[in-house]
Amino acid sequence: MNAPAPLFPALTERSSRPALQFGDRTLSYADLAASAGSLAEALRTERRVAVWATPSLETAVGVVAALLAGVPAVPLNPRTGGRELAHIVADSAPSRVLAAAGDELPAVLDGLPRTNIDAEAGPAGAPPAEPGPEHPALIVYTSGTTGPPKGAVLPRRALTSTLDALQDAWKWDAADVLVHALPLFHVHGLILGILGPLRRGGSVRHLGRFSTEGVTRELRTGATMLFGVPTMYHRIAEALSTGAGDAALAEALSGARLLVSGSAALPARDHGRIAAATGRAVIERYGMTETLMNTSVRADGEPRAGTVGVPLRGVELRLVDETGVPVGPGPDLVGEIQVRGPNLFSEYLNRPEATAEAFTEDGWFRTGDMAIRDGDGYVRIVGRKATDLIKSGGYKIGAGEIENALMEYPGVRDVAVTGEPDADLGERIVAWIVPADPEHRPQLTELADHVAAQLAPHKRPRAVRYLSELPRNDLGKIMKRALGV
Repeated sequence: MNAPAPLFPALTERSSRPALQFGDRTLSYADLAASAGSLAEALRTERRVAVWATPSLETAVGVVAALLAGVPAVPLNPRTGGRELAHIVADSAPSRVLAAAGDELPAVLDGLPRTNIDAEAGPAGAPPAEPGPEHPALIVYTSGTTGPPKGAVLPRRALTSTLDALQDAWKWDAADVLVHALPLFHVHGLILGILGPLRRGGSVRHLGRFSTEGVTRELRTGATMLFGVPTMYHRIAEALSTGAGDAALAEALSGARLLVSGSAALPARDHGRIAAATGRAVIERYGMTETLMNTSVRADGEPRAGTVGVPLRGVELRLVDETGVPVGPGPDLVGEIQVRGPNLFSEYLNRPEATAEAFTEDGWFRTGDMAIRDGDGYVRIVGRKATDLIKSGGYKIGAGEIENALMEYPGVRDVAVTGEPDADLGERIVAWIVPADPEHRPQLTELADHVAAQLAPHKRPRAVRYLSELPRNDLGKIMKRALGV
């Protein structure tokens, strides 16, 4: 049997080409091979390691070292509260924690041996043998919206299949230079944003903290791709649309090869503002911790606002109704997304019952995300089954499409849509509005008429509530449970 191919082929070349840049600190592929390789040698006997995942060069080196050593890594979000962090540490039982030398760790980690990551270390010897495709690579904890966070065990084949499918969809190669400012404790920032460029043999420039000035600087000096979440693209859209607009930012974005948004839906209004100012469309993709990436708008496909594109190579995707019967294409045919393929996680750590419940008998993963599908295969996410599927007047309505419609209404700065019990309709649609001008709140009749004209009368809101801000998490997703849903 042939040995598995290396996860990062470019590391074996040990070239002087830049691999990682964080601020004014840069590591070439030769540097990274030395520093990560040296640490990997020290980690070979560990059972599992936690990585204190700050947006730093050390975090990237630590994760790469664990992957080289074949030791599963558990990225820890430094902003996680004490109780949740204690649960993650007890559940994953790492034998060691990796952190930058200057990081101050919380008391819950005091009992673990600590290794300070030295990004300048080396030289390293020959790399260890590549583990098999089913070997655990990362254990990434879910957000825990319905209970304590669950550790999704991601095998190496999930990483390689997703990153190689994105190579196909995005024409991603070694010439690409990615810029982003995403956190490094989840799929988007760590797997796509750090491991993706390294697998391609390209480079990544991490901004540390997002700013439109940083995006402008990096795209004007050789970066070809930008990854962001909707809050970042909203700030870009605002900068492009305010007064005369940011001409330097517009020029930089217009020269980028690919602008990618993920982790939550990008409002159609921001899509339009960015495209109008730059001539470039932002493309969206869809994935989750357990599945990595499932779909994307292709680089050579039609950029279509409000969609997450078509299934990636190797990914099977279907929509099913509440009885498990497949749902066909159509604007009002909402179904739950189910997927299967090599991109899926292998299990929830220590949770065999939860793992079994997540899959159908024939091996499809139940995502809990609701969508409609266009006739040509483009997928449109309309929300989460638990919080965004509203059953009103005999219709199944996705909150996401109503939110997009309301975001296009003048006077609305931000919006969330939920359902609440109604004696007549079953559930009524509620719009939570952040007004652009607190002194001039859009009224229910205006909002309802706008939605009825854009979508359909049965999708209009029946109640409106006003907020100064919507509750959002680190990735920009609206926390609807904080609205009382």
